Amino acid sequence: MALDVAVARPELLQVADAVAREKMIERDEVLEAMEQAIQKAGRAKYGHEKDIRAVIDRRSGEVRLSRWTEVVDTETLENEATQIPLRIALKISPGIQAGQFIVDPLPPIDFGRIAAQTAKQVIVQRVREVERGKQFAEYKDRVGEIVSGLVKRTEYGNLMVELGRAEALLRRDETIPREAFKTGDRVRAYIYDVREEPRGPQIFLSRTHPGFLAKLFAQEVPEIYDGIIEIKAVARDPGSRAKMAVISRDSSIDPVGACVGMRGSRVQAVVQELQGEKIDIIPWSSDNATFIVNALAPAEVSKVVLDDEARRCEVVVPGDQLSLAIGRRGQNVRLGSQLTRWDIDILTEQEESERRQEEFRKRTGLFVEALDVDDVIAGLLVTEGFTSIEDIVAVDDEELADIEGFDESVSAELKRRAEAWLEQRDVQLTEQRIDLGVEDAVAEAGGFTPQQLVALGEKGVKTLDDLADLASDELIEILGADVVDEETANGIIMAARQHWFADEPGEAGHDRASGV
Repeated sequence: MALDVAVARPELLQVADAVAREKMIERDEVLEAMEQAIQKAGRAKYGHEKDIRAVIDRRSGEVRLSRWTEVVDTETLENEATQIPLRIALKISPGIQAGQFIVDPLPPIDFGRIAAQTAKQVIVQRVREVERGKQFAEYKDRVGEIVSGLVKRTEYGNLMVELGRAEALLRRDETIPREAFKTGDRVRAYIYDVREEPRGPQIFLSRTHPGFLAKLFAQEVPEIYDGIIEIKAVARDPGSRAKMAVISRDSSIDPVGACVGMRGSRVQAVVQELQGEKIDIIPWSSDNATFIVNALAPAEVSKVVLDDEARRCEVVVPGDQLSLAIGRRGQNVRLGSQLTRWDIDILTEQEESERRQEEFRKRTGLFVEALDVDDVIAGLLVTEGFTSIEDIVAVDDEELADIEGFDESVSAELKRRAEAWLEQRDVQLTEQRIDLGVEDAVAEAGGFTPQQLVALGEKGVKTLDDLADLASDELIEILGADVVDEETANGIIMAARQHWFADEPGEAGHDRASGV
């Protein structure tokens, strides 16, 4: 087999070295880009469908251009331009086997103006891709860090920030209100995302992210950097106010005092960077009620009532503390809610008292009407914590008889009346469900109560298909989040869809699946 025709081009190595130094990338990566450019020019001259390859000697700069043809052991070729049958290949190169290549040397290319321009574009594009890859590799693990850069230009209010060899985007909505940067200004920001996109790696910066405040404190407070003090949560209203919960792993160190610093020096350094944003530093607590009380500081709290399942709480404050607890435009309670991740409802002591009295009246009235008892007995039931007729039916006879003023006969009579009232109510609801046109199959599919079936019927859910067409959030909205959760709702809907996928041809489910 003839040797490849080679032409020495030592200037290629000099160019590769210069580009590698300028772009801070590997010399081999530049030479690979040059090889691709020469290959592209070769294919333009000898045929785009052919497998033309170029190799640049890494020591001498010699360029070898050759055509590669794959040897296949079949007579039928998938690509005649790049394949040759083994039968013919053996005549050209005795002893060659299927899977190997016949390499034919080609004369060197005399680059014309157009070919040279094309080669330059390929090299520039390849070098740019390598640069982007290095940038992404460098910054993808730096999410969560604070960086400093120069504002390079402004695009529709968004800032393009130069970070050494990379460029990052600081969007207008990620800057603190009322602050303005000009081209050439130095800016500090938080890397919150790095994405690899077709136009190159995109580095996204923020000055409003809660992590920016936390990292600023880590730079100012050695105890945070050393891990002695931990920032557990941050909530911000950028440029206005922020709350930060901290805890100390060393009982001898006050986490709040350490973050504030001597005469407020540490916190003031952060406040200055955040354009005067006021920062409340509070102690974190594993006890939810205590943490919520701390989060609403400086307001005083009288009582906290937690609903763990809904992660919702009611906070009762004295009347003169209401405006302080809510804050200007609801800022204090909003930040407290974000910090604790609890939905917080603020009530005054008077409002809570009035609401409790109203609930007492309603429940007492329900028991008076349903059980045909006087206000005293109804009041005793409410005081003992009974909220519905179902509660009375479900409770043990002994527990009901233990209520002061009750005995076994009173307990048995109350349960009998409660059962009779529920039975009569279910009969009425069943009649209402039938009038609404809700099929029995719906009742069987989800194990719904008569009350739930009426609620479904009033929302237009009357057949199995109607039920099967619902999304889980729609079913939860109809029945109530306190009655059914997402997992249960999905189970009910999937059970209702079973008839769509029946195996036997001709069944309703088969027709539905077939689109008939």
